[in-house]
Amino acid sequence: MRIFDPHIHMSSRTTDDYEAMYAAGVRAVVEPAFWQGQPRTSPESFYDYFDALLGWEPYRAAQFGIQHFCTIALNPKEANDPRCTPVLDELDRYLAKDRVVAVGEIGYDSMTPEEDEALARQLQLALDHGLPALVHTPHRDKAAGTKRTLDVVRASGIDPALVVLDHLNELTAGMVLDSGCWAGFSIYPRTKMSEDRMVGILKDVGTERILVNSAADWGRSDPLKTRRTADAMAAAGFTEQDVDQVMWRNPVAFYGQSGRLELDSTLDEPKPDDRSSFEGNSIRRGGA
Repeated sequence: MRIFDPHIHMSSRTTDDYEAMYAAGVRAVVEPAFWQGQPRTSPESFYDYFDALLGWEPYRAAQFGIQHFCTIALNPKEANDPRCTPVLDELDRYLAKDRVVAVGEIGYDSMTPEEDEALARQLQLALDHGLPALVHTPHRDKAAGTKRTLDVVRASGIDPALVVLDHLNELTAGMVLDSGCWAGFSIYPRTKMSEDRMVGILKDVGTERILVNSAADWGRSDPLKTRRTADAMAAAGFTEQDVDQVMWRNPVAFYGQSGRLELDSTLDEPKPDDRSSFEGNSIRRGGA
């Protein structure tokens, strides 16, 4: 089984997670830029973070046979902090990088005027760079926030086929798919979606334009939720082709629209090499 996790925050995970993910079938991931828990106090801290998503993290993932891509943006929560908003003026230079396959995460957290402006500006950046957009829907007032997001997407003029709205549920899946956008679902241990609920949604709406992710981060989350969902699909009677479409071909099709998703043809061969280094550093700790 091959798995592509289209939304996971590996900067907050360990090398043990990479090993477990490889063993579970994960061969590629997309890591969206996001809020790190501790508020950033200057734009420069974003730039170091973006550089890590483009350099260190792809190197670290490659040591465990996993290809790493990213999305770049000012996230919705920090769009409300005037110390952070100058980042919007610097995104062009990052969005031109080869491993950036979308603008994201953008969208809403609290649905403020500041978030309105950041979302509109970054959808325009997606248009300017010919990139897809990964859109975060708010965890509070999910239905209202999703409707408001779709209104902004329509007003932007971006092709809905280039947009995925993420963190959806049973109340919001239909309206997103009806809009022509892609529908993303985050499978979590206690919040958001469970694998069984995800299987129920797939039975209702089918497997087209569906992205399933773990969204694993520094909170209570599980980077193996994609595999657990794949197993739940199989147990519920979905075919191998259905599972492969949701877990591999769909994320490849969505992010492939960037023109930058160059997947290695030898993905099934493990390629760990912890003797290599990135800018003088390696994943080794202790020993020769």
